[in-house]
Amino acid sequence: MRLIGYIGFGSALGGIARFLLSGAIQQRAGTPFPIGTLLINLTGSLLLGFLLRYAISTPDIGPDVRTMLTTGFCGGYTTFSTFSYETAALIEDGDYRRAVLYILVSVVLAVAGTFGGFAAAREVLAWRGRL
Repeated sequence: MRLIGYIGFGSALGGIARFLLSGAIQQRAGTPFPIGTLLINLTGSLLLGFLLRYAISTPDIGPDVRTMLTTGFCGGYTTFSTFSYETAALIEDGDYRRAVLYILVSVVLAVAGTFGGFAAAREVLAWRGRL
């Protein structure tokens, strides 16, 4: 249960950081391009890569704190960082085919899933309108 508390705490901080930072960036950018989200994804990937490589290579960060920072904070900040890390790990292992497959399937199915969510929401709204 203690580990779940660490993850929850880290997730809350990561989510708050994402909300505040992406909103501030997007507002300052003044463009419809989602630059705030893009920068969150890039910085989250950089941070997760650093934390995992550093934590695995040194006893300075214990398992509880590592999980709070990676699964918790980075997961709350952006799940894209996990996707990036897993893709990089496949590439580092020389498993290029799986890396490309993972990238294509993740992106295509995630976008398709979003459109599926749009369609489901339209149906629910239409159903509610008929009540």
